[in-house]
Amino acid sequence: MRKEVWFGLSILIAIVIGIIILMPSPENITNGHLGLLMLALIVVTIMLGFPTAFTLMGMGVMFTYLAYSNLPTQEAIERTLDLMVLRAYSVMTNDVLIAVPLFIFMGYLVERANLIERLFKSMHLAMSRIPGSLGVATIATCAVFATATGIVGAVVTLMGLLAMPAMMKAGYSVRLTAGAITAGGCLGIMIPPSVLLIVYGAVAGVSVVKLYAGAFFPGIMLAGLYVLYVILMAKFFPKSAPPLSEEERRITLPEFSQQIKETISNKALPGLIRAMKGKNNVHVPFSTLLRHLIITLLPAIVFVATMGITYKAVTAPIETVDYGLQEMGGFGGFDDDQNLYGGGLAEPEGALSLGGLAEPEGAAPLGMEAAPAAPAAETAEEAQEEAGPPATPAPTWFWILLAVGTVIMLIFYAMFTLARLEIFKMLLSSFFPLAILIAAVLGSIVFGFATPSEAAAMGAFGGILLALAYKRLNLDMMKESVYLAAKTSAMVCWLFVGSAIFSAAFALLGGQEIINAWVLSMDLTPVQFLIMSQIVIFLLGWPLEWTEIIVIFMPIFLPLVDHFGIDPLFFGLLVALNLQTAFLSPPVAMSAFYLKGVSPPHVTLNQIFLGMMPFMGIQILAIVLMYLFPGIGLWLPEVLY
Repeated sequence: MRKEVWFGLSILIAIVIGIIILMPSPENITNGHLGLLMLALIVVTIMLGFPTAFTLMGMGVMFTYLAYSNLPTQEAIERTLDLMVLRAYSVMTNDVLIAVPLFIFMGYLVERANLIERLFKSMHLAMSRIPGSLGVATIATCAVFATATGIVGAVVTLMGLLAMPAMMKAGYSVRLTAGAITAGGCLGIMIPPSVLLIVYGAVAGVSVVKLYAGAFFPGIMLAGLYVLYVILMAKFFPKSAPPLSEEERRITLPEFSQQIKETISNKALPGLIRAMKGKNNVHVPFSTLLRHLIITLLPAIVFVATMGITYKAVTAPIETVDYGLQEMGGFGGFDDDQNLYGGGLAEPEGALSLGGLAEPEGAAPLGMEAAPAAPAAETAEEAQEEAGPPATPAPTWFWILLAVGTVIMLIFYAMFTLARLEIFKMLLSSFFPLAILIAAVLGSIVFGFATPSEAAAMGAFGGILLALAYKRLNLDMMKESVYLAAKTSAMVCWLFVGSAIFSAAFALLGGQEIINAWVLSMDLTPVQFLIMSQIVIFLLGWPLEWTEIIVIFMPIFLPLVDHFGIDPLFFGLLVALNLQTAFLSPPVAMSAFYLKGVSPPHVTLNQIFLGMMPFMGIQILAIVLMYLFPGIGLWLPEVLY
């Protein structure tokens, strides 16, 4: 029997023995004990392979009926069924869950657009001079692709087929190869737009928008730590990640680029400009040279446009609305033929003033001189008011940013050769479309232009456009993507229904109160509670997947989070970082099994596990950094909201 099976059976036996020892005798069992028994049994049944959603529902219904067992049978059945219907209806009316099928659909479309091969090749060439370039390119490709799809199994499987042969052919160790692929594939759990964050937000009642803003920097930090580890391994242990040969780094130039390089310059910008002039034209159509020149100038165009928009935003005048003095009393507007005071004391119609002596029309009242006519020309002050408030001067940081950006642009173009232009063109066709799609979806959510559901719809439409642009859109591909998205979404939504019924039964039996009393009796500080909760979640990540941990155990932790005064947003970010270990913690690490399924026969599961261990240690380091510096996750939400 395999080691993994022995491990699973040993956990099951330990849980069953623990239940037998800790449970009191049948005559002393209370509802609270039944709640704890239900919690233990759900872990056992899931590990035995029962469908999670329907197991949650079944146990919830069964233990709810036990909770009402003191009532007449008919009333107990009615209350149980009422609870089941009400909890299911509450899930159906949760607007946040609309984003789940749309993001999943976007992920399947991007996966089938066949972008990952181009993306990996362009990333590999772009980073060819960095130590451990293939490993760095693998993690970068996984991060971008996992962010766009959010489907861990798909990313690990595709990268296993694509990157693993290339890395092993280049002499990379099996451990480093397996670790980079599995760890990079799991980044989609953390980096927005993440389905995990949507599910946590729906369970915890936390704004998904704030979760996305908060998860951005921790996700980038985790990817950066992975890259740093690969670079250090390549630097200090070159046998595990040898540098690429000159042949593998060579880029084949088009014929006209080769002629420009030989006759004019190897630098892209001056070479193309001079090639467009008279005798220097290298027998290439002007339109081709112009197109490549525009591509070369794209970074500068984007920089100038970005700084221009920023300048306009930071120097925009601060408009103040002057409402003036308004009459009290709540009178509304009036027409020309209405009395100005709208119901005040008015002269009777046709009455004579001052004893019947009316003033001649246009004459001034007695004892008062006529007011002088208004001057024809406006004063300078009035003219300034009409022109609007003055512009705000640009802050110092803007000019510093402009100067630094200009220097970077100059260095960039000084080093921008024709070979790098070819790499840039490859990135334009692979990396930038995905980056623009992700930036549009995240930007519209984070800056408040769209709700998560609306942004997910935009992302799904963007996925269709990407598949169309890469000539992969057809009826079969759409049918398969819709089917897989519906299947995965149904699983998530049924999990929510089962979780809602299970949580209601658990609370009804008093299991939550027992756990709360037990934790509070320890007299923990908030930091100690955070450490304990993350250790429990880390251990749960061995036998369970993240969906089960979120929907089953988060409702148990959240009341305690509120009691200890911990921000549920911060707690959610820690949980998201921690749940990455659910895919990297042997011996039940799902990403290891995904990779093993597409690995060469000589790559063993133990080698994959050993390769994952350092990356799991990096995840624990990332959690510690989040504890020590909460601003990593909380700074951006505080600034934006």
